[in-house]
Amino acid sequence: MGDSIGLVILAAGKGTRMKIETPKALAKTAGRSLLDYVVDAALGFAKISALKAEIGLVVGHKKELLEEWLESHPAKNQLKTAWQKEQNGTADALKACFNDLPHFWSFDYTLVACADTPMIQASEFCALFEVLKSHPDLVGVAATFEAHNPKGYGRIVHGDTGFHIVEEKDADDKQRSITEVNSGFYILKTKHVKEVLGAIDNKNKSGEFYLTDMFQDRFAVKAVKFPSEIPFLGINTMEQLAEVTGLLRTRKVKQLMNDGVEFLNPQTVHLDHEVQIGVGSIIYPNVTLLGKTTIGKKVVIESGAFIKNSQVHDQVEILAHSYLEEALVHENATIGPMARLRPGADIGADAKIGNYVEIKKSKLAKGVKVSHLSYVGDAEIGENTNIGCGFITCNYDGANKHKTKIGKNTFIGSDCQLIAPIEIGDDAFVAAGSTITKSVPDGGFGIARSQQFIKEGAAKRFLKTKKS
Repeated sequence: MGDSIGLVILAAGKGTRMKIETPKALAKTAGRSLLDYVVDAALGFAKISALKAEIGLVVGHKKELLEEWLESHPAKNQLKTAWQKEQNGTADALKACFNDLPHFWSFDYTLVACADTPMIQASEFCALFEVLKSHPDLVGVAATFEAHNPKGYGRIVHGDTGFHIVEEKDADDKQRSITEVNSGFYILKTKHVKEVLGAIDNKNKSGEFYLTDMFQDRFAVKAVKFPSEIPFLGINTMEQLAEVTGLLRTRKVKQLMNDGVEFLNPQTVHLDHEVQIGVGSIIYPNVTLLGKTTIGKKVVIESGAFIKNSQVHDQVEILAHSYLEEALVHENATIGPMARLRPGADIGADAKIGNYVEIKKSKLAKGVKVSHLSYVGDAEIGENTNIGCGFITCNYDGANKHKTKIGKNTFIGSDCQLIAPIEIGDDAFVAAGSTITKSVPDGGFGIARSQQFIKEGAAKRFLKTKKS
């Protein structure tokens, strides 16, 4: 048996029914493109099966976007593109691959997969390949399944010696009643592809070159029926995309629960594929976790929290309706409720960020408290400093951002504004209601209030009464 395989992924589709501007393969579900899932499954299969492998990505519509995607892929050295100039069917797409990547003829096997099937996993490819390996006389295997609604699928027609595939448009009424359908996933011996591919014609109602013609009763081919259609679900509409996104979310939540994460209402949580959550964490209903978010151990995330591309360390509490984006929260800190951490927020261990507090591009050291109704932007705050209610770092002068530095063990009273650039030293005190424009040294006391005047008996001049 050979030990090399060309992994051909068909990604030339436009996604017309989805009404998207990118190629269909780049449509997103659970934080990744459809194509990402298929590539991972194909490479995972090759690794498990100890096969030397390379991916041939057949591109078409807006191919430059797919080539850009490829350049940023971690396995880009194993990926090559082939251009299907016109979408004339799946056999034409495979021809484009061999035309642009002729070294693919040297692989022992050729796997063909669809780029719009994000539920596929390496296990399905392994099962399909195992059948081909265990029957040395076979030249090809096709994955099939029983469809609840077979409309649109090619039907599997079994004969006395083999099987063939009839596309929906070419099927008669009897054939349309068949519920075993073609998934569009195949593994073939490359020598069979070389013998048959060039002879495939387009004499059918679609006028396209069908790759399904590789499977005929006269060939030593086998239909491998899988117990579920879910791994092969393709995306053609936004409704189907939403359905598959739900399935991916359910699969991810189940995996995390098996790893020791508690979801109080798993059906209401939305999380992306790359999210990681540590053992012992508790996730409340209606939480959203996106991108490359990493949640540590024994973290509590309450309802309504929205966390994107952030790192949350162990034993943190994210209270209800808090919003974190590209933020870092160290162990034992408390965030919220209703707090906002913008990109660059770095919250130290044991810190407390309270309700209606916004932090942007600021580093807060261990034990800092900003408990309510405050804005901290472009700042550094030292250990155990306490910030009172209604505090503002005035960091923007209309043209540029400026830095605020506050030392450790300092107290900032309520309703204070610091006009940056400015520094407040260690062990300092800023009195409530102050607008501070000059730096305060270590141990200093800063106060900046306008003078208060009292005029006896003058209140009646300002009080208004309703006219009768």
